[in-house]
Amino acid sequence: MGGAWKVAYADFVTAMMAFFLLMWILNMVPPETKAGLAAYFSGERNFDSSSTSPISNNPFIQNTDKIDSRDIKINETERSHYAIAQKLKMIMADAIPQNSSGISADDLGVQLRVNSDALFQKGSIKIMPEAEKVFKGVLGILNEYNLYLVVRGHADSDEAAPPYPSAWELSGARAATVLHYLADHRIKPSRLRGVAYGDTRPLKPGFDEASKAANRRVEFFFHRPEVMSYSVVY
Repeated sequence: MGGAWKVAYADFVTAMMAFFLLMWILNMVPPETKAGLAAYFSGERNFDSSSTSPISNNPFIQNTDKIDSRDIKINETERSHYAIAQKLKMIMADAIPQNSSGISADDLGVQLRVNSDALFQKGSIKIMPEAEKVFKGVLGILNEYNLYLVVRGHADSDEAAPPYPSAWELSGARAATVLHYLADHRIKPSRLRGVAYGDTRPLKPGFDEASKAANRRVEFFFHRPEVMSYSVVY
């Protein structure tokens, strides 16, 4: 009993050290980074937790509808990506429901995520009527800006049906369908890449229908030509 207070006191000192260390770190963090963190934890951002989403420390990532580029310090490349993200947001607002897409941006490029249900019939590559607007929007961005595009196909674990034996083939066929559309509309194939992830990179954990609907998606990652070799592109 006589030594119990020492344990409690040691715990108290440790907690105080951790508290002061946290205060010191917060004091060292730039205000714009704090703003980005605050927006994330407040739930105001449509955060894409996918391992394929572009990540950096820039505060306007995945928050293009909340932050005015004039209020934060960003370079010209980032400013251009911000403008592209805003344009994509306007295009998607007229093309598909808001909850069917997400837009993010960083210093490498801009990502547009669209639920496959808004583009293709379930289990197939048959294009939905709304898909034409999305594809035309992507085409417009590529015609206006000197960007390359990686199309990433994703499918949920139960979506594949003949003639696609697995989610790999289905997600790859969907990515290829998009690439064929763009190439048929005079986008140079050298600017295009396609990746099939199947069901290996789910956006949301779980096997309920809502999670599956979010996981079957197509991602359009617009990026500068010089970052083609970066692993984050794929």
